[in-house]
Amino acid sequence: MAGLAHLEQTIAESIAIEGIGLHSGAPVTMRLLPAPAGSGIVFRRTDLDNFEIAANGRNVAKVSYATSLMRQGVLISTTEHLLSALVGMGIDNVIVELDNLELPILDGSALPYVDAIRTVGIRTQRRRRETIRVLRAVEVREGNKFIGVYPGSGYSIQYTIDFPAPIGRQATIVDLAAETYGEWIAPARTFGYKADEQRLRDMGLIRGANAGNAIILGVKGPENGPLRFDDEFVRHKVLDLIGDLALAGRRIEGHVVAERAGHAMHTALVSRLLKDRSAWELAHVPVETEAPRRRGHETAADDVLASPVLMSA
Repeated sequence: MAGLAHLEQTIAESIAIEGIGLHSGAPVTMRLLPAPAGSGIVFRRTDLDNFEIAANGRNVAKVSYATSLMRQGVLISTTEHLLSALVGMGIDNVIVELDNLELPILDGSALPYVDAIRTVGIRTQRRRRETIRVLRAVEVREGNKFIGVYPGSGYSIQYTIDFPAPIGRQATIVDLAAETYGEWIAPARTFGYKADEQRLRDMGLIRGANAGNAIILGVKGPENGPLRFDDEFVRHKVLDLIGDLALAGRRIEGHVVAERAGHAMHTALVSRLLKDRSAWELAHVPVETEAPRRRGHETAADDVLASPVLMSA
């Protein structure tokens, strides 16, 4: 994550993005717009009279192979990669306009979003940033699957996965207070097994999946390699988790541990944490914890809508 700055941030200019949905296969045009301080992340369906859905735990809908939001029957699907990029780059407030129900999958990672944000820059806003400071453990267990969040300074994630061959068991620990998200987490791509393809398509899923937006795993390994990292699979699960935990509405201040978890357990943790008001408190990020900025292309704290940067899947 781009330093725990003590002030909220938005993007400096608008960003235009075009692509297809991973599961729907439908084309979608999306714009990210700077938003006022304190407004959070809000999705806007331009094809449905600009109907808005806030990115928070109250609006979580179905979660299986992706995370979706719903309000009054209106759906926004596969939000996790964009939300992850926004958290990873330190963006608190943004309006996300799209003209279809599913966000574009792009290359299957969060890197295209990170690159676009770096291109337009980040604007600091005149409002103190609040975090959800974890005061005591909150856990969700389901058989041999587990996820929990615990008190701790900063924001760190320990994730372990255990998939059938050729992935096997992988584990990693990530400190999101360090400015490493763009290099170490964002490039990790979504993945799937070739043997599962027809079953998932018969379920109405992965209609937009192809070798350009997902790692396709055969018996011997990736069919469209090389991998970007030796442990790209667990890094992508961390990417997903960061995006799903963004639905808490504010940054987490604590230590997250996950074992064989997935979208459903990620969002279940958000729900359980928010419901247990004794397990956390709202806290302002102290001024002295602001990290030196190395992003470049920073601008002043005025709200401006400039010409969009166009990006295609």
